[in-house]
This record gives sequence, C-alpha cells and structure tokens, in this order.
Amino acid sequence: MFEFFRHLGSFIIALGILVTVHEYGHFWVARKAGVKVLRFSIGFGKPLCRWHDKLGTEYVIAMIPLGGYVKMLDERVEAVDPSESHLSFNNKSVWSRIAIVIAGPMANFIFAIFALALMYMIGVQNAKPVVGDVHAQSRAALAQLQSGDHILAMGGQDVLSWQEVTFSLMSHLGEQSVDVKVQDAQQQIQIRTIDLTGWKLDKKDQPPLDAIGIVPYRPALTLTIGHVAKGSAASQAGLQVGDKLLTANGQEIEQWQSLVSLVQASPNKAIQLEVMRNGYRQILSVTPESRTGPNGIQQGFLGVVPQLESWPPGYIETRHYGPLDSIVLGVQKTYALITLSFDMIGNLITGKVSVNNLSGPVGIAVGAGTSVSYGLVAFLSFLALISVNLGVFNLLPLPVLDGGHLMYYIIELIRKKPVSEKTQELGYKIGAMLLLGLTCFALLNDVSRL
Repeated sequence: MFEFFRHLGSFIIALGILVTVHEYGHFWVARKAGVKVLRFSIGFGKPLCRWHDKLGTEYVIAMIPLGGYVKMLDERVEAVDPSESHLSFNNKSVWSRIAIVIAGPMANFIFAIFALALMYMIGVQNAKPVVGDVHAQSRAALAQLQSGDHILAMGGQDVLSWQEVTFSLMSHLGEQSVDVKVQDAQQQIQIRTIDLTGWKLDKKDQPPLDAIGIVPYRPALTLTIGHVAKGSAASQAGLQVGDKLLTANGQEIEQWQSLVSLVQASPNKAIQLEVMRNGYRQILSVTPESRTGPNGIQQGFLGVVPQLESWPPGYIETRHYGPLDSIVLGVQKTYALITLSFDMIGNLITGKVSVNNLSGPVGIAVGAGTSVSYGLVAFLSFLALISVNLGVFNLLPLPVLDGGHLMYYIIELIRKKPVSEKTQELGYKIGAMLLLGLTCFALLNDVSRL
C-alpha cells in the first residue's frame, strides 16, 4: 500500500510540474501577444482552490490531476464585449496564434534543459558501460563483442553510461549496422560492427540492449538479503535485512537464482528457509504470495532483494560540471531526446517498434515513484525525459493537440484564409477518438505489466 501511495504522490507531483510548465508557456506568450486570459487551470473537474490576479485571470487547481488548460477570450467560443474584441485570441494575427500554440511544447523543452543542467551541476553518478555477458548467437555475439569490453562510443558518438548507450543504439534503429568502439579486457581499442538489418523492437518491454544480446556488467548477487518489501510474504514471515540464506526445504542454496526459481514455482505453498542471523541459525516458514506472471501463469512472489557484491574500483564514476558546461550539456541532451522521440514515433508507425511498448499514466506513475526512490538526480532525469515526451506528443498533428492547431494555422498561412469551422470541428472529433483510443491502449499495456 505504501508503494502505491508513493507512486501516486510522485506521479501527481511530476505531472503537476510538467503540466504547469506547459500551460504557463501558452499563458505567458498569450499575455505578451495581448490576449486576455480568462482561466489558468491545473487539473480538470471540481476546483479545489481558486484565486484571481489584478488582470482578472482566474487561477484554478482542480481535482483530476491529469492535465490542464488555459482559457482565453475567444469570439468563436462565447460572446465578447465589443470593447474587448481586440483582446480576443481569434482576432490576433496567425503568427501570434502560432506563437501561443507552440509555446507550450517549447516550455517543456526549456524545462528539460533546466532540469538536466541542474542534474549535471549536482553531479551524475554512472556505471561504466562494461559488457557483463553476451547472448550466444545474438547480434552482439556475431559482432564479436565479449564480456569485459568497455563501450567507448557507438555510431561515432562517445558514451559514458548505459543510458547513453541505449539512446544511441535506439537512434540507429532501422539502419543496416552500427560501429561500436570498445576497449577490450587487454586494454586494446577495437571497432566492432553490429549488424542491425531487420532489427525490430517487436517484443513487449524488451530492453534494446537485450534485443541485440548485450547484458550489462553488474556485481554478482549474494545470498544476503538487502531489502524486504513492507507487507510482503517475506516481511510477514519475519525475514530481515542482513539475513544470509542457507537452505530451502533442506536443500543448500548455492545461488540467488535457485531461490528465485523455487519461489516462483511455489505460489501459496510454504517453504522452510534456514538463515544465518547475527551468528545464529534460524528456520522460518514463508508462503510466497501468488501473482500473475508472463503468459498468465501464476508465480510465487516473496518480496526480497539481495545485496550485491562491491563494484570493482573505477567502475562507478561521478561527474560534476560547471554552470556553463551543464547548460550546454542540457541543450545537447534535450535535442537528442527530442530527435529520439520523433524517431520512435516514426518507428511505431512503421512497425519497427511494437505498440505494446507504449506506456500510459500508470507507467508514468511507477517511473516517477521509482525515480524518486533513487534520489533527486534520478527524479530530475525522469522529469526531463517526460517533459520532452510531453512536448513532442503535443506537437503531433492531431486537432485536439497543439500540433493540430498548428497544422490548421499553417494551412491558413498557405490558403490566406482560415480553415472552416465545420472542418475543424470534424478534425477535433476524429482527433479526440484517436487520442482516446491511444490512451486506452497505453493504459491496458500498463495494467498488463502490473
């Protein structure tokens, strides 16, 4: 239950920040363009609180935290006093309307730059992208990538972390191949070429690295418990952090995966665990709870995480940057995320990436909660990523989104006259149905992952 409320609270905070940023972009430019703003709302539905400024704008925080809007004076929506006609949105030049519409996504991109710059100034801790293992007969194996290879660059782009490796790899989706610069276990620089011909992300939730056969290096799992989830079967049985697992049902536990296999095969079945605690042996009876796993199969779930062995010296790097360098890096990273986001949309359309990988509100909530648990730097990185995606999504040419309005105004520039209200209304209905269908599909994906 605690996890649920943590994810929910993190989701509300994250979405509230990003929606406020987006809508403030529209609000600020509208004011500069001389448009009267009637309402600035964060959330939908019943107002929880409201107030007015000296210019008459009503500010609202509403009950349903799934978006927001800026309501402007507009003669197409309601009657406007002739004395305020010049303050109406529809009476502004097409260039002013374009600026107001595009300001929302641009605000999201600027916020991403700010969040990333702050993250770089605080300091970014990364594990070096060292290959831990390579799946047999995979694309990585055929390229002769080996355990111990330290990836230095991919496609000519230097990489410092596994996140950068993943983003760079995704940017080459659809290409024939990608060159990978590595330093092997003998400290020799080598160039490996990975064949990407026909490569697709067509499996649900499969990480790109796993899809080409790369397993990042991670310290080995120990048999000592590092975390016990509150309210889990392990917690109810009395397992504690620091307990070292010895036997299960009388059989010696040689590695963590052996315990995982036994637990998964024992939903709602008692297991006798022998542990070493404070130098003394204890036997505990634990009954894994039943959860639905892949393909609808019921699996046991214990609720424990093992401790890891220590990282080898030099594998973890913390990099700090000055203000100017942080801003430059923030701009570069934001641009790369924008490009990657548009590429992924194109790959979804062409089928190179499965639509089963789409995430909705639940996926964002889980991501927000997880990033918060890792600290401020991880949360800033998550905010930047979602802010960019929100900006890119709103630029899609669907009439109910900013991109749809932008499309109409560009047509108006070309035709020298506005698109008819009847055509716009039809477009809004089609766009709303498409958007609703996309949201429902993403939500179903989220639910299937729970």
